[in-house]
Amino acid sequence: MIFTAIDFETATAYRDSICQVGIVRVADGRTVEEVCHLVRPPNNYYRRDFTDKIHHISATDTAQAPTFDEVWPLISPFIEGQVVVAHNGFRFDFVCLRQALARYGLPEPRYEKRCTLSIYGKSLQDLCEGYHIELSHHQALSDARACALLYQRALERGLL
Repeated sequence: MIFTAIDFETATAYRDSICQVGIVRVADGRTVEEVCHLVRPPNNYYRRDFTDKIHHISATDTAQAPTFDEVWPLISPFIEGQVVVAHNGFRFDFVCLRQALARYGLPEPRYEKRCTLSIYGKSLQDLCEGYHIELSHHQALSDARACALLYQRALERGLL
């Protein structure tokens, strides 16, 4: 099976304020590609508590980064027509994607959505602690790696 695990970080509570995206592509149980991009959110504006207490990404980090519409051509092949997995995806990551695409007038692609929170019913941090998965929480690539490992585990254990 081939799937993409994805994670977004946002600069504010607005879901279209993506400031980082992490992607992990898995094929036949092996990670075959990883991608991480900083993204300049709208007006390069950050809520201070998001920077200080959540992901530690700031306006300085993304001042020269591409905007979401510029990153989209690089990440869309991992999403369009794919199985895409996110932790809390239905309430956060898939919403971020939809709203960011709408902000830039880009059509939402068709893809199959899967959510490891729906599968396991626990937070990403708790699952990683319980399954001894390395996690730098709220760093998009680390969260996507953890999500990929959890989804692969669910596949192997027949939980899906």
